[in-house]
Amino acid sequence: MSLATESITSLRAKLTSREIQPGDILDALASSIDQKNDSVGAYLSYDLESAKQEANTADLSKPLGGIPIAIKDNINVKGLPTTCASKFLDGAYTSPYDATVIRKLRDAGAIPFGRANMDEFAMGSTTENSALGTTTNPHDPARTPGGSSGGSAAAVASDTAIAALGSDTGGSIRQPASHCGVVGLKPSYGRVSRYGLVAFASSLDQIGPLSKSVEDAALVLNAISGYDTADSTCLNEEVPDFTQGLNDGVKGMKLGLPKEYFGEGIDPAVRQKIDQAISGLEAQGAELVEISLPHTAYNVATYYIIAPAEASSNLSRFDGVRYGNRVEKPEDILDLYRRSREGGFGPEVKRRIILGTYVLSSGYYDAYYNRAQKVRTLIRKDFQDAYQNVDAILSPVTPSAAPLLGADKDDPLQQYLADIYTLSANLAGICGISVPCGKVASDNGTQLPVGLQILGPHMGEQNILRVARAAEQQA
Repeated sequence: MSLATESITSLRAKLTSREIQPGDILDALASSIDQKNDSVGAYLSYDLESAKQEANTADLSKPLGGIPIAIKDNINVKGLPTTCASKFLDGAYTSPYDATVIRKLRDAGAIPFGRANMDEFAMGSTTENSALGTTTNPHDPARTPGGSSGGSAAAVASDTAIAALGSDTGGSIRQPASHCGVVGLKPSYGRVSRYGLVAFASSLDQIGPLSKSVEDAALVLNAISGYDTADSTCLNEEVPDFTQGLNDGVKGMKLGLPKEYFGEGIDPAVRQKIDQAISGLEAQGAELVEISLPHTAYNVATYYIIAPAEASSNLSRFDGVRYGNRVEKPEDILDLYRRSREGGFGPEVKRRIILGTYVLSSGYYDAYYNRAQKVRTLIRKDFQDAYQNVDAILSPVTPSAAPLLGADKDDPLQQYLADIYTLSANLAGICGISVPCGKVASDNGTQLPVGLQILGPHMGEQNILRVARAAEQQA
């Protein structure tokens, strides 16, 4: 069996016993990428030689010593291009520094390896908005891997990565993890530094791991968590060992089932897998409690006001002057701005910039943006009230399994609605994880993964990892 198929835990055991060397893992990944990346398209680029140089000096005594980790292409890695899957940055930007999460991975002995495809500037839920390549679902090449961290999820699922980092602004780690059958964890807001992440929506973005097991996710979270003076939103909170208590089971835990998340609109086959996973946790001793999150109906509308508003502000820096490609022979500075942005951004990015600029404009700020912030407070309070009575909340990640490529290409609203179960965690700043809970048959006979979402209170990652581990063992 190829080393590329193994988990971090398994590889670490072989590395520490000197059965293998870090270079052996990189060779196995390179071989797997050669075989699969043309069809899966998980990577935009990778630098095997630089990674091997790091592998030669890897400190195997460290927690992730000698383990290659794939990186979503909106996280800066020193000396490597950061494109955000956009023509605006393609060939025009090489990072002069490491993001804090990359520095922390290196401190833990890991080797950042490869740049994973994504929706342009993380805007999308299928990875079809990438301007630089197509990524397909490893379980069915006719379907999307989800998004926006679709390259990271597809790399782990296709055994072209051991684990990966993604970013989650409205479900962009959990949703592709569900569609690709891997584990994806969105940390609480402030748990992980965002310094070096190209900002989409600064009050919603978080970096987190995608992995082959819950234990691997905990190991990577151990490495990247912690206070960072370079990010004013990163909290100075104690970082526990997230691998502790993983196998304590769920006996005695109270798990909430929000009635608003189990109504109409869920594919019956997906609902059956979710129900089976929940029943299994009950059989292990968990107490199921019906709860209400009464402002759930406003999640999508609230998110798609706040996120584009922040995006329109964050992406104003891409104007052809300091960052990115610029047009030749502009007539004046306004012509430079206009034509550089017109040619650099794709349709979905332009749509969100226009929407965000509109809701922030004079006369509409109070009617839309200010009101959305008030509703966000109500959504956050829904969760705070719920966690007075339960330890974690269970739900589907998405209403259906991975969609066909191009299925909603001309109907972005349908893509937005598919995020209905994941957006609220970002609005509330809480943590969430997707763990595989089975597969459903597609129309063409392929088996498509389904993910169970476990939501925990702010800084409650240990609880959701414990529940996820129990769900993983029964899957």
